[in-house]
Amino acid sequence: MTNNDELTLAAEFPQATFEDWRKLVDGVLKGAPFEKLVSKTSDGLKIDPIYRRTRSAAPVAGRAAAAPWQIMQRIDHPDAKAANAQALHDLENGATGLTLVFAGANGAHGFGLDPSAEAVEAVLDGIYLDAGIGIELQIGPQSRMAAIHVAEYIKRKGLNPAACDIRFGLDPVGSCAVSGSSPYSWDEIVPAVTSAIKGLAAMGFKSPFAAADGRVIHDAGGSEAQELAFVLASGVAYLRATEQAGIALEDAQGMVYARLAADADQFLTLAKFRALRRLWARIEQACGLTPKPLFIAADTAWRMLTQRDAYVNMLRATMATFSAGLGGANAITVLPHTLALGLPDPFARRVARNTQLVLLEESNLAKVSDPAAGSGGIETLTGQLCEAAWSLFQEIEKAGGIFAALEQNLIQRKVAATRAARELNIAKRRDVLTGASVFPNLHEDEIAVLEATPIALPPYGEVKFKFDPLPPMRLAAPFEALRDRSDERLKTSGARPTIFLANLGTPANFTARATFAKSFFETGGIEALDTQGFADPAALSAAFKASGAAIACLCSSDKVYAEHAAPAAKALQAAGAKHIYLAGHPGEREAALRSAGVGDFIFAGGDALATLQEAWRRMERA
Repeated sequence: MTNNDELTLAAEFPQATFEDWRKLVDGVLKGAPFEKLVSKTSDGLKIDPIYRRTRSAAPVAGRAAAAPWQIMQRIDHPDAKAANAQALHDLENGATGLTLVFAGANGAHGFGLDPSAEAVEAVLDGIYLDAGIGIELQIGPQSRMAAIHVAEYIKRKGLNPAACDIRFGLDPVGSCAVSGSSPYSWDEIVPAVTSAIKGLAAMGFKSPFAAADGRVIHDAGGSEAQELAFVLASGVAYLRATEQAGIALEDAQGMVYARLAADADQFLTLAKFRALRRLWARIEQACGLTPKPLFIAADTAWRMLTQRDAYVNMLRATMATFSAGLGGANAITVLPHTLALGLPDPFARRVARNTQLVLLEESNLAKVSDPAAGSGGIETLTGQLCEAAWSLFQEIEKAGGIFAALEQNLIQRKVAATRAARELNIAKRRDVLTGASVFPNLHEDEIAVLEATPIALPPYGEVKFKFDPLPPMRLAAPFEALRDRSDERLKTSGARPTIFLANLGTPANFTARATFAKSFFETGGIEALDTQGFADPAALSAAFKASGAAIACLCSSDKVYAEHAAPAAKALQAAGAKHIYLAGHPGEREAALRSAGVGDFIFAGGDALATLQEAWRRMERA
């Protein structure tokens, strides 16, 4: 083969056109509108089922060609010696960087390093900070001095600060946004931040110093466009602050970096990282600067983690890492799969580290720069996110900038609306969480986490400025709260609450809906008592009495319901059932079924969470 020859895969087949695909799809839809296949993001952006290739697209400038991202490992053990041992072990086994999470930081989630000078020295003992590893600091208001302690440790050890790759993570905007308060006005915050930046730069440290942290919005339930707009507004605020402090914009340009959350939505995450690079380049151009690739650090998302069936978190983290890596992230920190349960043990930490190693070393994901370039779907989604985020960014700027927008609750109102819609989708199981809102396992084994005492931090000054906070949330928490109640009931009384599955007819009639009902109620910690099927109301009544359950659910086909549902409901009611459910849509029979004793109907798309919460209230009153 010569260099001019083209190797075309499947060349013997005719080329499929967009119109060919549409024709096939229309045949499957059988007259239903094509728009039925169009979905929407939480920002209201349309996602079509098929796109044409974008031939004019150019790769988005990010990491250097074929350069891997930094494999960051989270270090957050409150005991400094234990944290040091973890750090050394991680670096010896494939990590190329450390994310030092200090107590009180936005991403600490209950734990975190001691920010004292003595603890910092103990954590860093034996680590060659000038050997090419990346270090990222995640600090909060009470642990802000940790950045200075790290810098002083390096000078004390006689290391060249310029040889140390450290992102210091100064982010008062993010801290204020999460807590909804501040002891200082923005005019008072600016000189403190810029003084720290100038001091670190004078010591010889390389940029970046200030972090524009989008995780604040993502953790609080916000949308992708809201997260991007928050990063842009925070980054611009830090650029303005450094310029006001007498730092040239060309120098300040590299002093800011971004953090984004990466979740299991592959396409949205990939597009979000690409969109941020385009948006930041637009800001640089508006400042009269020549665009340079923004350093973007990624954390896998906190809000997607579940406590139940926590091993599924490994899959979520893999998708998130895959998406962030292909989207051009410069550094990725994988949250261990057990973090929502407590401080992760060595196994969970090893899996978090190896998730990245496998994707880089075995899947070679870093070998191609911006592999999504030209993909019609990703290019369209990237462009839509840019437009939506830029519009919100302009709104924030018109309000006076990021701090003023927080004081006016402008951002919080938008995030709250998105969070409410997201929570409703979770409650109705339109967005599913395997192991938590679907496919529960009431008998799963307990997962081990480390025992550790969190660092007690002093209060951070007198609060003078208050606004609505943006606290982190986990999507699975409402369903897990019901499971927790069930576990507590099991511990105290020896048995979980139960529901009797009143299966009618043969297995062919009831299996599908009985399976649905079992999963439905057990996501709320209510154990389903399965049965073999009944045709005789008297036998059904006797079986229900013997079960000891207080509530029941009828399960069968629509055809069987038409003849047997009403008599069965009356029999259950006579047998003492406090409430009767029916699996499926009632349709035209609803009035008759309710008059026979059916109280509620469970079906796909209904508010499962509200139904389960009410079921608990009924059982507790029984």
